[in-house]
Amino acid sequence: MSEVIKNRYDFVILFDVENGNPNGDPDSGNMPRTDPESGYGLVTDVCLKRKIRNYVETVKEDESGYAIYIKDSVPLNRSDNEALKALGISGDLKDAKKSDPGIDIKIRDYMCENYFDIRTFGAVMTTFVKGALNCGQVRGPVQLGFARSVDPILPQEVTITRVAITTEDDALKKDTEMGRKYIVPYGLYRCEGFVSANLARKTTGFTEDDLELLWNAILNMFEHDHSAARGKMAVRKLIIFKHDSELGCAPSYKLFDKVAVTRKDGVDVARSFSDYDIADIKDDELPQGVHCIIKD
Repeated sequence: MSEVIKNRYDFVILFDVENGNPNGDPDSGNMPRTDPESGYGLVTDVCLKRKIRNYVETVKEDESGYAIYIKDSVPLNRSDNEALKALGISGDLKDAKKSDPGIDIKIRDYMCENYFDIRTFGAVMTTFVKGALNCGQVRGPVQLGFARSVDPILPQEVTITRVAITTEDDALKKDTEMGRKYIVPYGLYRCEGFVSANLARKTTGFTEDDLELLWNAILNMFEHDHSAARGKMAVRKLIIFKHDSELGCAPSYKLFDKVAVTRKDGVDVARSFSDYDIADIKDDELPQGVHCIIKD
């Protein structure tokens, strides 16, 4: 692998949805998530991380060093046990710790080295029974916040008819059934994130190659996630602020404030990305030691 990153990064993701449900809320019948006080749409960090993990799993196909720890239908203990087996740890885990006090760090380092999402986002791997030795807890260098829509959204409930009858008895009585889908006609969402070179160096070993893969995963996280509910979603811009140092040269909020997204004059209700203006960001307008990189 390449060397561990040495620069701090802050970034903004702009993505949109058209006639789809970007993140259903199970507490509201799977309707698109919203802030009930303001009407702004929400997409959780967990939802976005899932899509990043899925992209990496798709392009790397469990290549050495790029396995995914948190994935569908794979219990966490299975991966934990594979780590212990690879390190030659068997029997009573507490006894293993007594004979080698540094075993916790060895296990943690193994997990970081072999699992991309642990090396990136961190993980809680304290899953063993009865307080025995575990794979530790890792705070990852890459963190995402909730995404929020630029404007309030108005989720719509669309009634549909279907010919897929559920039971034999129902098939004798009717030819169709009613169903519902929830959509956002259009929404542009903004998510803010952080990359800590300090945590990468001290804990997970997140590398320059990992960083480039992360950017590619963010840009393409919806390209392999199409479904009837998310047929038209896309990352429109990835705006990256690169600091000249490990700890950074300016507070994140000052950089995020530079990313101004506004509706164009005369547009009352946005229905496409072209209805918005994105402010130009120039390096000479940023704090000293910070540079802007735009990917789209």
